Amino acid sequence: MGGISRIQPGANRKWCRGPVQLDIYGEAIDSLYFAGQHGIEAGHLGWRRMCTVLDWLADNWNQPEEGIWETRGGRQDFTYGRLMSWVAFDRCIRLASQHGRPAPLERWRTERDAIYDQIMDAGWSEARQAFVQHSKTDVLDSALLRMTSVGFISPTDPMWTSTLEAMERELVTDSLVYRYDPGASPDGLRGAEGTFSLCTFSYVDSLARAGQVEKARNTFEKMLTYANHLGLYSEEIALTGEQIGNFPQAFTHLSLIDAALTLNRRLDRQ
Repeated sequence: MGGISRIQPGANRKWCRGPVQLDIYGEAIDSLYFAGQHGIEAGHLGWRRMCTVLDWLADNWNQPEEGIWETRGGRQDFTYGRLMSWVAFDRCIRLASQHGRPAPLERWRTERDAIYDQIMDAGWSEARQAFVQHSKTDVLDSALLRMTSVGFISPTDPMWTSTLEAMERELVTDSLVYRYDPGASPDGLRGAEGTFSLCTFSYVDSLARAGQVEKARNTFEKMLTYANHLGLYSEEIALTGEQIGNFPQAFTHLSLIDAALTLNRRLDRQ
């Protein structure tokens, strides 16, 4: 998985010369919003710093970037980076409204809605009937499995269910999920791409949210058989079933917890 962006919020600029990964801002702000919902609220200084981040993002989200997977195809308008930028604005708007914090809400809403429109337009492929990796390709990207968990789109929206079906046909093999097709979106690395454990658990989460509870449960239980004797996972699983890549990978286990919680709630409803 890609690392944290090297750019720092500060002086606003329309173009950044260093490596750019826009998704990290949504990840960070979403975590702060989640903490706030559970009684861990940011103080005055923390809120002012969040506003500084949003001011920077308002000027810089609409540019090509390296993307979460850091593929070697050059900067693109990655849909996932746009998605998480939308999350950053949406969560700060909610925080400001809920807690009466001072904020340029009109500007934030304008940027949030512009991102939404761009994703629905440029991030959607009529030919594939699916959301795609970026605006200049028809390549699918399992990072977009988070679209429903962050609340961007309804899990029963026809645009989403057709995306999920396309991913199942192209990125899922024996319940395990690839990040993307490396042949169509080269990563510049030697060797075969394994299935990505984080993405498999995200797939479980998406299936459960879409009402495909039994498929989600079967996928989850099958994935559990790939853990080691301590229940830990590496970054990827090879076609042989061997764990490969970074071990243990924290993101994988966070995704496991998310999937387990979502699946448990859906099973309780039944």
